[in-house]
Amino acid sequence: MFKTLSSTRRAALGGAIGFAAALLFGSATPTIAQDAKTVKLGFAPWSDAEFVTKLAAKLIKEKLGQNVKLVQTDVAPLYQGVSRGDIDAMMMAWLPATHADYFAKVKDKVETLGTVYEGAKLGWVVPAYIPEGEIASIEDLKKPEVQKKLSNTIQGIDPGAGLTRLSQQAVKDYELDQYKLQISSEAGMLTTVDRAIRGEKWFVATSWSPHWMFGKYKLRYLTDPKESLGQAEHVDILASKTFREENPKAAEFLSRMKLPLNDLEAAMFTAQESSYETAIEKYIKDHPDQVKAWLGEQS
Repeated sequence: MFKTLSSTRRAALGGAIGFAAALLFGSATPTIAQDAKTVKLGFAPWSDAEFVTKLAAKLIKEKLGQNVKLVQTDVAPLYQGVSRGDIDAMMMAWLPATHADYFAKVKDKVETLGTVYEGAKLGWVVPAYIPEGEIASIEDLKKPEVQKKLSNTIQGIDPGAGLTRLSQQAVKDYELDQYKLQISSEAGMLTTVDRAIRGEKWFVATSWSPHWMFGKYKLRYLTDPKESLGQAEHVDILASKTFREENPKAAEFLSRMKLPLNDLEAAMFTAQESSYETAIEKYIKDHPDQVKAWLGEQS
C-alpha cells in the first residue's frame, strides 16, 4: 500500500518509440498495428504492483503486438512521470487516502482509466501467535508490557510510501511517542517479519493487502478505531493525457483489466515461490475468460 522506497531504486524515466506487428483480435491474420508507440508502464517495486504491471505488459506485447518498456522507480517520480507523459501509465494509484497527496498534485494532468482491484487495505499486523487478549487494537500498543515485548519498535517500509505517511500520523493519533517507526523498505520489513516468526518473537509491522505474505505467514491486522490508516481503498490505473489517443487499443485493454483480490494474492504468492514469469503464465492459463474480457474478445 503500498512500494514505497529504497535508494537503490532508479527513476529511469524516458521513452522509446518503436513499431510492432500485431494480430487482429479473433484472427490469425497478421496486420500492422495502428498503435505504433512503445507502451511505457511504470511501477514501484511492490509485489502487487509488479505482478499486475508485468501481467499487463505480457498481454499487451503478445496479444496487442506492441512493445512495452517497464520503468521501475519510486512513487513520487511515477506520478510526475505520468503527468508529464514520460511514462504512459501506472497501475498502482491507491485511493482515496494512501496516495491522496500525490494524486492531488497531478489529477488535472492525468486520466483515470479504471480500477484494477478493490478492497485494498493498509494496516499494522502482528503474528497470529500473539494472543488477542494482549494485542487486538493499535490502542493496546500503549500497554507497558506490550511495549517491552515489541522493543518499542514498529517495523515500517519505504520513506516515500503512503503507508509510511499514514503510519506516522497513526503514531501521533494514538500517542505512541515511545515507539520508533523503523523506516526501511518492503524487503527490510519482510526480513524482520520472517526472522521474528522463525523465533516466535513479538513484532508489529506496517503492511497492506493484497500481499503474498498473508499466504506464507499467519498474521492479523490490529483494529484501528481512529481510522488513522484509512479504510478499504481501490487501486486505479492512471495514464497520461495523450495515452488514449496514441495507444487506443492498449488504453481500452487497461481500462477493462480488473482482478479479484483473492486471485491476485494467490498469484503473488506463486510469484514468490517461483517467479513472476511463472506466476503470470499460470494466471493467464487459469483465467482464460477473464483475460478474454480484458482483451474485448468473446468468451
